[in-house]
Amino acid sequence: MPGFDCIAHKRMIKVTALTSGQNAPATRFRVRPFIKPLRSSGIEVSEHCPFFENYLTRRVPAIGLLARVPGVLASRRGDVTWLERALIPERQTLEFFTGGKRVFDVDDAIWLLRNSRFSERIATRCDAVIAGNDFLAEHYRNEGARVFVVPTSIDTEVWKPRRKPESSRWTVGWIGTSSNLSYLYEVEEPVARFLRDYRESELLIVCDKGPAFTDKTIADRVRYVKWSPDREVELVQSMDVGLMPLADTDWARGKCALKMLGYMAVGIPVIASPVGVNQRLFQQAAIGWPAVTHEDWYEALRQAFLNRSLSGRFGAAGKQTVEAQYSIHSNVQLLAEVFKTVMSV
Repeated sequence: MPGFDCIAHKRMIKVTALTSGQNAPATRFRVRPFIKPLRSSGIEVSEHCPFFENYLTRRVPAIGLLARVPGVLASRRGDVTWLERALIPERQTLEFFTGGKRVFDVDDAIWLLRNSRFSERIATRCDAVIAGNDFLAEHYRNEGARVFVVPTSIDTEVWKPRRKPESSRWTVGWIGTSSNLSYLYEVEEPVARFLRDYRESELLIVCDKGPAFTDKTIADRVRYVKWSPDREVELVQSMDVGLMPLADTDWARGKCALKMLGYMAVGIPVIASPVGVNQRLFQQAAIGWPAVTHEDWYEALRQAFLNRSLSGRFGAAGKQTVEAQYSIHSNVQLLAEVFKTVMSV
């Protein structure tokens, strides 16, 4: 029929995104910022998330199942269901009652959380897996799933540098959830030593809960600000260097370096454990200091403080790296191709 191909080509692919929660990091960085730019590629995304965060569904799964029903029903009117992790944390539940093609998005080594192989069962029964990094991708490919790698991405229209007031303290920063504070505690000694040696500095912690450091001599040098989505960008912009310590474990290798990417996007240098994606970022550009031992951490902080011109160059390189490879703008077509490929099969 004349014109049919043209009409079919212009038809929007309707994607139903079933996300983890309003403030879940994966929702906020891997799904929601892509919704508007995907429209330009012919993909219309509608998001459905539970009205409470995942901690409640872990305690009372039945409540979580009820909250998921509207999204599952909505997905049956679409072409693709975009599962941002499992619908109920650490379980396979209603995933296969969803409609259309199914895509499973994974940004952590969630198979390590339980011995039930819940994530492998979901992955192998979906039409595709979107993995946040190569380590995750390899695991699901080995299970026989069709896997695409789409890095966790930053909205560089929002996360961008801002000039810091000259009179402010030199700020070492860390942002994250309280579940990750244990990594920060592992480098408490060198950070505390640095704060004592350089009195013009402070440590800023942005988190859902305050830290519990054992070294009380630095109590007046630690500033805690409760995390909120409205203030996270401005608080990271107020930092002079960003920290991302990790353990050398498979769980850490599954992480997608969101902290580092946020620091880099606002143009500040990073000090981080060279594990997983962190290591890859260090290999891609001179963006800061990889640190393993306590002496590494102390010396990196000292260098960042004393050599401001080097810190500036590292920050600029980090910003360029995010814009080129880890931004919404640079990865939206990569994500769009996943949905188009799934629909073509």
